Amino acid sequence: MPNRPFPLEPVPLHVPDEVLDDLRRRLAATRWPLDAGNDDGRYGVRRAYLEELVAYWADGFDWRAAERAINAYEHYRVDVGGVPVHFMRRPGAGPDPVPLILSHGWPWTFWHWSKVVDPLADPAAHGGDPAEAFDVIVPSLPGFGFSTPLAHHPDMNFWKIADVWHELMTGVLGHDRYAAAGCDVGALVTGQLGHKYAGELYAIHIGSAQKLTFFNGDRAWDFSGGAPIPPGLPAEVHDRYVELDRRFAVHLAAHMLAPSTLGFGLADSPAGMLAWILERWAKWSDNGGDVERVFSKDDLLTHATIFWAGGGIGTSIRTYANNNRYPWAPSHDRNPAVEAPTGITFVDYENPPGVTTGEQRIRGFLDGDRAAWYNHVSITAHDRGGHFIPWEIPGEWVADLRHTVYRASGVVTSRR
Repeated sequence: MPNRPFPLEPVPLHVPDEVLDDLRRRLAATRWPLDAGNDDGRYGVRRAYLEELVAYWADGFDWRAAERAINAYEHYRVDVGGVPVHFMRRPGAGPDPVPLILSHGWPWTFWHWSKVVDPLADPAAHGGDPAEAFDVIVPSLPGFGFSTPLAHHPDMNFWKIADVWHELMTGVLGHDRYAAAGCDVGALVTGQLGHKYAGELYAIHIGSAQKLTFFNGDRAWDFSGGAPIPPGLPAEVHDRYVELDRRFAVHLAAHMLAPSTLGFGLADSPAGMLAWILERWAKWSDNGGDVERVFSKDDLLTHATIFWAGGGIGTSIRTYANNNRYPWAPSHDRNPAVEAPTGITFVDYENPPGVTTGEQRIRGFLDGDRAAWYNHVSITAHDRGGHFIPWEIPGEWVADLRHTVYRASGVVTSRR
């Protein structure tokens, strides 16, 4: 895989002043509802904290500073089969970097990968081997971030995004072979790449490793699958069921059953949009009850401004509905369905009920019905880190991914 000239010209990101001015006016004009009796957050995001964030977003947060940090990397915008795609790139610093595409989820932005981009691209600068460098491509999912407006593809979902990504990496960027990694919905995008395009992938690395049929079915919006909590469980196991339901149920149901209804409100009110996505960032990260242990105010508002400035909140929250409306179907009947060598990272914060150790998590996966889906070559479980793995435990994620692609897969050395 020789180093070759990159076929596109970078264009720095720039959010116009009028967009930022309009944002500040809307924040200042927020009409606040009563939030009595919600000091414990039982009813959702607490008004007091949201007001604090909104005040800082309107008068304190420096988007231009965030924009300069983002523009330390190369940015491109291309049309891939009528789908607008923005992506960030960090060229690999090594003798023969493997092209790598990273896919985020919801409510992620491309910037959630920012902590792992440099060590993946330039391992020598971070104590690693330059022979294990990646040429890193980080797109905004179609309809997310700056891959907007998504006017002509209202049906975009994870397996259709995989087709767009494959065309981006091969047809647009000219790679014969590449690696892929992802979390959340991005893990399904990556899994689909490993299913449909395995022959053109070195390996994939994902968080969680759900089945590609995860969103199929009439009641896919129900995290429990319609099943009641089993009776007679130990109290801590029962409580874990309830905790996970409260963490994910409203999100799945709202996004799958009425995304446009929700989108009208979120696209018009930055405070409302921030409240909806803040609850996910707060509840899904391993933060001990304080979201700012994982995301500083500037971090939260950088991601929120990307959602707002790109105008993609409405199209982004349709992804789940489209995953369900246009259900996944196999491209072949071979087993495992995901043939590409696959690495998997689990984190303690997302352990299922009854699982308390990494060993139990891995054993549960291997004994369950998901393991047979993947040609898994590496599985790790970490005792810290939440849903946003590459942001929360970037060192572990980089090590896991690098191990999968460069060592466990057995593909890179033999095929390059």
